[in-house]
Amino acid sequence: MNPENEIDKTEALEPVETAAANVAEARGGVDGRKRPKWLLPLIAVVCAVVLVVAGVVGWNMYRGAKLAEAKEACATAADGVRSQANEYNALLNGDAADAAAVKAEQVKDSKTVESLGKELKASAPEYEGCVAEDAQGLDAATVKLNEQADWYKTHEQSLSKAVRAVTESKAAKTLETAKTNLTAKLDEASKLLADSDGKVADNATRDALSNAIDAANGLKDGNDPAKIDGARKTVEDAINGVNASVQAKTDADAQAAAAAAAAAQAQAQARSAYNGGSSYPGGAYRRTEGPASGSNTYRGTTSGGTGSGSTSGSGPAGGSAPKPNLNGSYGCDNSCTGKYDGYYHH
Repeated sequence: MNPENEIDKTEALEPVETAAANVAEARGGVDGRKRPKWLLPLIAVVCAVVLVVAGVVGWNMYRGAKLAEAKEACATAADGVRSQANEYNALLNGDAADAAAVKAEQVKDSKTVESLGKELKASAPEYEGCVAEDAQGLDAATVKLNEQADWYKTHEQSLSKAVRAVTESKAAKTLETAKTNLTAKLDEASKLLADSDGKVADNATRDALSNAIDAANGLKDGNDPAKIDGARKTVEDAINGVNASVQAKTDADAQAAAAAAAAAQAQAQARSAYNGGSSYPGGAYRRTEGPASGSNTYRGTTSGGTGSGSTSGSGPAGGSAPKPNLNGSYGCDNSCTGKYDGYYHH
């Protein structure tokens, strides 16, 4: 090895501090001066104060964060209650109110109306909101609000189910009633169609009734009560048309019969009046003349029998003689005229 190189390495090494030197420095420093005894306690107090302040600040920050979190949770719960309550109230004041007006006789199953009535009697919870000022109170309010939201949700579902049951039961009853009414009307129409043959003034009314019956038979087994009821109305109108036509023919026949009877009566009265008058077949009034007197002799027949009589008079022409009683009870007054052939004629 090179001795010169060994010397150079030794000179390059830095001095190493010993433990004694460190202790000396702690007691008095490098320059030998001592630090005051109160410094360390002061540092400890300052550190404690800092820790306390930090703790207080931290606690306040934590409490503020919890309060803010509780407020936010309560506000969310309140929004949920309002949303569920609005849906429930909309149902309560809308479809449920309409269903509540349905009577038991309007539905196929009356129990649906009873169930709806029970649902409508439920009392909704009273909303209080987030009125607490601390996190604990707000947390309690949040729990209560969530329970209220669950109540509204549950009762909205049960009320909706009850409303649907009433609505469906009413629809079933309506359909059943429509089918029953149509069946009865079809029976009436079929009977009228058979009975009215040859008894209508216009046979087109019977054709309309027949077409209405065929159309109704194609709809009576359907599920649309409106169409079924419409078919019933069409059949009913056709029935009225046939009945009116039957009545028109009946009235016309009655008028014709009355006119014929009146004509027959008039003819009978005319014949009776003609047969009841006087007739004088072969009746004559003969006058026999003599030199100083004459006699008149009547022989003839009337409707009341045969009569005869004689008169006498004086004068050249036999005098004046009374006119004979031609009908057996009344004189002929001035209706009898005498001719010079010796006969009086009526």
